[in-house]
This record gives sequence, C-alpha cells and structure tokens, in this order.
Amino acid sequence: MVLNSLLQIQGIVQDTIGDVAGVAGGHEFLSLSVIDLVIKGGWIMALLGLLSLITIYIFIDRYLAISRSSREDKNFMNMIRDHIYDGKIESALELCHREDTPIARLITKGLSRIGKPLNDIHAAIENTGNLEVARLEKNIATISTVASTAPMLGFLGTVIGMIIAFYDMSMAGNNIDIQLLSSGIYQAMITTVGGLIVGIMAYVMYNILVAKIEKLIFLLEARASDFMDVLNEPAH
Repeated sequence: MVLNSLLQIQGIVQDTIGDVAGVAGGHEFLSLSVIDLVIKGGWIMALLGLLSLITIYIFIDRYLAISRSSREDKNFMNMIRDHIYDGKIESALELCHREDTPIARLITKGLSRIGKPLNDIHAAIENTGNLEVARLEKNIATISTVASTAPMLGFLGTVIGMIIAFYDMSMAGNNIDIQLLSSGIYQAMITTVGGLIVGIMAYVMYNILVAKIEKLIFLLEARASDFMDVLNEPAH
C-alpha cells in the first residue's frame, strides 16, 4: 500500500514537471535579461551599473588589504619584549621590517624613539597608527557616496520615466492606450529597483569594511599599549 502511494506521488510529480515544461516551451513564461533591463532603463541604468562595478572593485581591493594588514604573529610582541630586555634594538627593528604590517610599523616607530620621553614615544606611535588607518581607508568614502547616491539616481530615473509617460499622454490626445504609456512607466520602475539594489549593496559593503577597520584599530591600540608597558617595565 505504501508502495502504491509512492508510485502515485511520483506520477503526480512527473505530470507536474511535464506541464511546467510544456508551458515554458509554449513561451507562456516571460523572462527578462540584465541587458534588457539596462536598455529599457536608459542611461541611468548604465550609470548605476558603472557605480556598482566601481563599488565592487574598491570593496575587494580594500577587503584584501585590510585582511593582510590584520595578520599578526602571536609571538611577535613576545620577541620584541625579549629583544628590548636584552638591549638588541637592531634585532627588534629587523623583526619589524620582516613582518611589514601596520603593527610592525607601529612598533618600528616606537623603537626608533627609545631613549626619548615616554610621552613623545606614545605620541609618535599614535600618529603612525593614524597614518596606517588613513592609508587603509583609501577610497572607502567612495562606497559610502555610492550608497547614498544610487537610490537618488534611481528616483531621478523614476521621475524622468513618469515625465515621459505623461508627455506621451498629452501628445496622444484621445488615442491613449497602455502600450503608449508602458515605456515611460517601465523605465520609472526599473531605475528605482536598480538604484535601491546598488545602494543596498554599497551600504552593506561599506559597513563590512568599517567593521574590519574598527577591529584593526582596536588591535593597533592594544599593541601600542603593550609596547608602552614593555618600556615601563623593569628589565628582567
């Protein structure tokens, strides 16, 4: 009995798949390609496409750069501490040059200031950290601009599309039909959707990068504090 039920279900599924295939073969389903949407949306959709490509490029570039800069050898600070206690400042500097990360460059600046007042050392490290963060934040503001501008461009396309639709209505007189209005209304809807999609994408990417930079800033502050603690500790 169970076998008969399974066979009946299988037959229903096969019939349904066949019906769907038949409908698709009869072209009863409408499909729109991305190219069709861009063409119908006009120059605003082309501009939105360009902005999306720029945003994706900047996001990938900055994401990889921040990820590389966030790498850290867990024994790095321990080795720096040992070199300082042993008076091997040159060895510590060589270790920093090999690491070549924002944290290493931060420590390099501190090592080059050893012998000066601690406040001066701390100020030099803080300035170096600010420069490193500014370097990693390069072009991120562009993504924020796209996130706020793309929806506005989409709404501009909506207004232009509606103007075209009403203009066509005024020129048609008493011969108004749905096909006459479809072009302008279609452009209005497409650009709105396109602007929102690009804006949301840029907004998400921007926040991902900001979160990673904030995490790196916290790491830089922690390592700067560790370095100052080493200078304040008596040698073993």
